[in-house]
Amino acid sequence: MQLYNKLSAKERAALIDEAGEDRLTLSFYQYAKIGNPHLFRDHLFIAWDSMSVLGRIYVAHEGINAQLSVPAKNFEAFKVFLDNINFLKDVRLNIAIEQDAKSFLKLKVKVRDKIVADGLNDDTFDVTNKGIHVDAQTFNELIESDDVVLVDMRNHYESEIGHFKNAITPDVDTFRDSLDLIEEDLKDHKEDKKLVMYCTGGIRCEKASAYYKHKGFKQVYQLEGGIIEYARQVEQLKLENKFKGKNFVFDHRRGERISDDVISNCHQCGKPCDTHVNCANEACHLLFIQCEECSDAMSLTCSDECKEIIALPYEEQKELRKGIPNSNKIFKKGRSEKLKFQRKA
Repeated sequence: MQLYNKLSAKERAALIDEAGEDRLTLSFYQYAKIGNPHLFRDHLFIAWDSMSVLGRIYVAHEGINAQLSVPAKNFEAFKVFLDNINFLKDVRLNIAIEQDAKSFLKLKVKVRDKIVADGLNDDTFDVTNKGIHVDAQTFNELIESDDVVLVDMRNHYESEIGHFKNAITPDVDTFRDSLDLIEEDLKDHKEDKKLVMYCTGGIRCEKASAYYKHKGFKQVYQLEGGIIEYARQVEQLKLENKFKGKNFVFDHRRGERISDDVISNCHQCGKPCDTHVNCANEACHLLFIQCEECSDAMSLTCSDECKEIIALPYEEQKELRKGIPNSNKIFKKGRSEKLKFQRKA
């Protein structure tokens, strides 16, 4: 029984081009008690592989976090499959604002300790005691109030290219780091301020809102469905769009435009730019912001050193990588010392 990808990303991309069919990029999550995540993982892989679903899915005892690409012709079958799983019936599906048939090129269903790496001990607080969910219209009204503190629960490289006006954007590399930082910064306003949070699709705020209520915050709110659902409602209901820039996404698109504003800069020349790329040197793979001019000049690399390496024969590049552990600087995103205009911590 096939429980792994037989095609490479390159082979899959060629098949998608050849098929010429529309695909839908979407995401969803659900907290639920899953007794055997490994068995559930296999069940999902077999079913979704037969539907040509691609994506990155995390399964844990606490639930599921999925980011997917589904052939449009198979969407109804995909939805029926979800509805036949008790805790996924009528789950909200966040449909991407900008579609790309190649947003995902492999199906990866992984079993993890948690569906979001939050570093929290869930036994110490009630994770079901969440904040108040608000829709786009209510959110727009709420964040104009003087007694509101608006917090972006994403990482610095996400908020760098787009965020809501007047939002606090913690300069952090991980979700766990932001939890402590925000609590410390707002410790004197647990009772007199409304804490309003948002993230990409809502999953991080689910856990964060319960955590902050446990920590004594009396008025906790979260944007239902995150930025993705907000953008959909703004367009559908013709509401004022208070999000500026791009929404960072964790697939090959790397971002989807929510407004025409460009609020970030190329990390190499400083020009206005909000396009994330990965360094073409496979030994580096740093994620950073690069404009078209610098991309051409630097051959899609982050530094002169990496540019020199990718000019070498591929086999020689492989030899250089032998015995060298994967660098964690990719997780520093735009903070690398190699970048001239990196965001300062």
